[in-house]
Amino acid sequence: MTALIYGASGLVGGYLLTYLIESVDFQKVILYTRKKIAINSPKIEQIIDGMEALKLHQKELIADHIFCCLGTTKNKTPDKDEYYKIDHDFPLMAAAIGLENGTKHFHLVSALGADQHSMIFYNKTKGELERDIKLLPFQSINIYQPSLLTGSRKEKRNVEEITEKIFYFINPLLVGSLKKYRSISAKTVAAAMFNQALNNNQGLHIFKSDEIKEIA
Repeated sequence: MTALIYGASGLVGGYLLTYLIESVDFQKVILYTRKKIAINSPKIEQIIDGMEALKLHQKELIADHIFCCLGTTKNKTPDKDEYYKIDHDFPLMAAAIGLENGTKHFHLVSALGADQHSMIFYNKTKGELERDIKLLPFQSINIYQPSLLTGSRKEKRNVEEITEKIFYFINPLLVGSLKKYRSISAKTVAAAMFNQALNNNQGLHIFKSDEIKEIA
């Protein structure tokens, strides 16, 4: 199979890339990225450009599975219009192009709390993206809703680091229906995405944090 990753330089995307390179089931991995990723593998094909130029590369974006790990933060993108473009418009454009190219399976990293009716801008944006992705007739749509993501980030995020330490003590207290709120490692999310791709399941699947851990 051929995989196409958007956001391979990010926390989840980086781990996912490793799984795909090591897999015997994926012979080719296409990376659409703004900057070249330093990785050496005969499987890798990198398309280096901005998301605004996505349609110009449509003929190169042919894959069996699309993995969308795109996302930004309020600190990196304080302008709400730009934020919405990165977290909603670009993933939706990637999905639409994939559908036109015959992609059967779409995988989206969203967030726990995604809700198109939310008063919180972040949750509302994620919810609207999920709503719009669900309308596309892929053979399977897989949406992953992790809680707080943990892992070694390239850029320093003080708030996330502090929150991770707090959740280290809180996680054991979150039991039963609250388990989905436990923090989750980016590597676990990537493993779940990879495993779900190998299953080639049909239909719509939405996985919250506790369910992500199960399929990982």
